[in-house]
Amino acid sequence: MASRITQQWATFGRLWYILNADRQSPGRLKYVVCPILEGRHKPIYHTMTDCGDHVVVYNTRHIALEDENWVRKNFYHHTGYPGGFSATPAYRVHERDPTEILSKSIFWNLPKDLRRRTLMTRLHLFPDDIIPEQILENITEQLKPPNEIPKRLDDFTDEERAAFPKLFVPKEIEL
Repeated sequence: MASRITQQWATFGRLWYILNADRQSPGRLKYVVCPILEGRHKPIYHTMTDCGDHVVVYNTRHIALEDENWVRKNFYHHTGYPGGFSATPAYRVHERDPTEILSKSIFWNLPKDLRRRTLMTRLHLFPDDIIPEQILENITEQLKPPNEIPKRLDDFTDEERAAFPKLFVPKEIEL
């Protein structure tokens, strides 16, 4: 009988996933995070069951938007009073709170019902790679980022740069 109880606990237990948001688009990250929060990746998923898992996202300070989208994308707010409308560009929102753009992106992608706020409580966002020890102890799996990030030129050693094949070697011109 104990094995059956253990099986059920493993089925309904909440797992903790970790995801690095360094140089990732918030629009693509939300498609990785939302199914985990809702529990759509589990075989016991039903729209009315609460079987989602926790997701920890770090390095949200280094998310990637196109240059023009930092200025062109606006976040709107209205107080409800006449003249209470305000539009804030994405770069100002990001300066104020580096986790807000990603949290709003995920919030808007979740189902529009009463479970939405409960699902958001299982999302843990950190602007840098400093994560509290209590959370790190719970983490069981790592999620693959949606985009593979190529290495920067600074990340290569001098030997690797010297060994890299040259595409074009100019010939010496004789006069």
